[in-house]
Amino acid sequence: MGRCPTALRLRGATDGLDLAVVGLNHKTTPVAVRERATVRDDERGALLSHLRRHAHEVMLLSTCNRTEVYLAGVQGDPLSAFEGAWGVALRPHLYVHQGVRAADHLYRVAAGLDSLVIGETQIQGQVKRAWQDASSRGDTSALLNKAAQGALASGKKVRHQTGLNDNVVSVSSAAVQLAGTVFGSLEGRTALIVGAGETAELTLTHLRAAGVKDVIVVNRTEERARLLADKVGGRACASEMLHTLLPEADVVIASSAAPHYVLRPEGVREAMRGRVSPMFLIDISLPRIIDPAVAEVSGAHLYNLDDLESIVQRNLAMRGELLPQAEAIIGAGVADLERWNAFRESGRLPQSTPGHGLASD
Repeated sequence: MGRCPTALRLRGATDGLDLAVVGLNHKTTPVAVRERATVRDDERGALLSHLRRHAHEVMLLSTCNRTEVYLAGVQGDPLSAFEGAWGVALRPHLYVHQGVRAADHLYRVAAGLDSLVIGETQIQGQVKRAWQDASSRGDTSALLNKAAQGALASGKKVRHQTGLNDNVVSVSSAAVQLAGTVFGSLEGRTALIVGAGETAELTLTHLRAAGVKDVIVVNRTEERARLLADKVGGRACASEMLHTLLPEADVVIASSAAPHYVLRPEGVREAMRGRVSPMFLIDISLPRIIDPAVAEVSGAHLYNLDDLESIVQRNLAMRGELLPQAEAIIGAGVADLERWNAFRESGRLPQSTPGHGLASD
């Protein structure tokens, strides 16, 4: 009889740490699957309501490269809890870690060791916001608060003590490097970015550094587009102007959230009429907002998050010698959590831990 795949994944459940993580990321699934498990703002409440029925504490982490649920006081099967929340068949793509393995995973995530780009720092803030959001809703108590605080503290040590994030390649900078491979140089080019959030701002900074002459920020809220454009000396436009401005763009970077594709083949095909040079498009949104069929348009070069792998691998090779030191810091942090939990369960520690006691990064 074949072994049960679920049973093989549920490791670390008997080590006394009643913690679990279930999710998917860039390592386990392509972008076409990851976008099925994204967290939309209008669905967040229903997702959390379902997950609360399966655990006493719940923290939801959703980024462009992962969707993960951290649970403490688990009741039932974490895999079923995750699939039931999203209502789609994802089990072949999901991983589950329990006990110390779950803590180790959270600590590695916060330190940037599990990221698409090893050592990137954006994830630290994303983990912190996920924990603060959960805490503000009353979804965390002693164990998840302690685990999140410990993960963030260990991540901070990794960043400050190992040099792992020195000159690190980010998703934004990797996207700009990839654009450079299409044109040879971005000097004097025009870039259009869809979105006005944190990732969009980082991307525009890298584009300017690469020599891009003109930048256009398109966003659903023109005021937000203008705020970002003013920072980098670019132009701001509302989303209705996207197709009007598209023919000017050599580089198009999509970094926004939308319930549907904002660029389709017919729009890109029209923009390519009369252009001599190619158009580079990369969709670093999740879910994607550029129709994958755009890749079939002559002269258009479309990429997504999964296409950054070669740049990511070069980044990893350069930082390989720093990983053992980072792993040692993570191991020590998880060991501290284990000792704390042992004291707590013995009755020598209070059963609740404040949710807002962490100093800023």
